[in-house]
Amino acid sequence: MWLLRSLAWALLSPVLATELSPQEKSLLKSLGLSAKPSPKNPGPVPPVLWRMFHKRKTQPDKEVDSCRVEELNVPGNIVRVFADRGRFLPEEPPQDWLCLRKLLFFNLSALEEGERLSTARLELRFQHNSYRSPRPGRALELRLYPLSPRGLPQGPLLERSFVQLHKSLLFSLEGSEIAGGNLTLVLEISASGTRDSESLRSLCSISDSFQSAELLVTSGRRRKRSPPVTPSPLCKPRRLYISFSDVGWENWIIAPQGYLANYCRGDCPFPLAAELNSTNHAVLQTLVHSLDPQGTPQPCCVPVRLSPISILYYDNSDNVVLRHYEDMVVDECGCR
Repeated sequence: MWLLRSLAWALLSPVLATELSPQEKSLLKSLGLSAKPSPKNPGPVPPVLWRMFHKRKTQPDKEVDSCRVEELNVPGNIVRVFADRGRFLPEEPPQDWLCLRKLLFFNLSALEEGERLSTARLELRFQHNSYRSPRPGRALELRLYPLSPRGLPQGPLLERSFVQLHKSLLFSLEGSEIAGGNLTLVLEISASGTRDSESLRSLCSISDSFQSAELLVTSGRRRKRSPPVTPSPLCKPRRLYISFSDVGWENWIIAPQGYLANYCRGDCPFPLAAELNSTNHAVLQTLVHSLDPQGTPQPCCVPVRLSPISILYYDNSDNVVLRHYEDMVVDECGCR
């Protein structure tokens, strides 16, 4: 609930135009950010993240498991897309029939301490498909090698053979393989099954259309649950809409533009019956308050059931992140 209070306070704070307030710094920290993002060269939002975001936006909460990414069938509530920052490498001698050699580098420093990595999906994109009719025994060999901290190649992470190289290739990596601060891989594509120079050029031509590489990482953090309780007729949720443009965050939060956060307000009068969304402690406290109003305060009207929202945003490294945040919308209030 402190997260909601911090954001509501930030809405009304005049210091946002100059420097960050302690409340906004705390809120950014809870979003997994060390500073307010200021995208310099933001790329397009990957279609897979748009699909995930709109699914959570349009479907009722009961149909979406907030602790699982159903589209990938893995546990987690944070999905990040990291762009490749690597470079092309010099080719080996021609006798190795090497068509392409590329260093893939992904800066994973945005991953927070305590995140549990579920899986990672590497996507390689090419400008077009290869529809050439392969002759028997001729294929393209794709290999991925991880690099050690000293920059030395290790054993192959994966090896695949293709008679047709598609426009988009997807490979799954284990969470243990990307646990470090960075992930560095060497991508090699070579021709096999021929020594004829003309056939070699034909087989290798598709690798010249290499376009980009992205790493989609799914992770999660442990969430806290609030017990659902029936609301009191006096203590109840009140409407509060938070617009991200009002706090100056519209340049890095992609969607939504805002959300209905709500808040709790109302009286908790004596006698406070248990069926009116109260605890035994609250019932006794109202009783003591009626006998000693100066020495014992009344119970407070507070949230007892909250629901999550999903936010699509750019982080401090211009990566696109889809994150599911628990306890952001007040659904029911009660006396505690």
